[in-house]
Amino acid sequence: MTGRVVHFEIPFDDGERARRFYGSVFGWQFDEYPELNYSMVTSGPTGDRGPTEPGFINGGMAQRGGDFRAPTLVIAVPDIDEALAAVEAAGGAIVSGRDPVGDMGFSAYFTDPEGNLLGLWESATAG
Repeated sequence: MTGRVVHFEIPFDDGERARRFYGSVFGWQFDEYPELNYSMVTSGPTGDRGPTEPGFINGGMAQRGGDFRAPTLVIAVPDIDEALAAVEAAGGAIVSGRDPVGDMGFSAYFTDPEGNLLGLWESATAG
């Protein structure tokens, strides 16, 4: 499905402190990627293909910096380049273009006309 919020990202100043907080308050679990200063967040029951129950999404946490200063929602799209063109046509601005994320897919970031940072996600084509 596309056009839906599929991921969240929360910035941190201190990753250890942030993981401790969200883990103790909400029971979230983390897979850390130190080379990226990034943690994948599991916020509910999850299998190989994502959440196994309706009603929640998983996310990530990363070092605060640049445009990444507040929690960010990520929206699934079938084609990031087309979505970025639509963003610009509607008055938004591209922050970063299509960027591969391992073999999982591609991400990009933009700001809406209100100045909010949002992400885009395009899943890799299943082989």
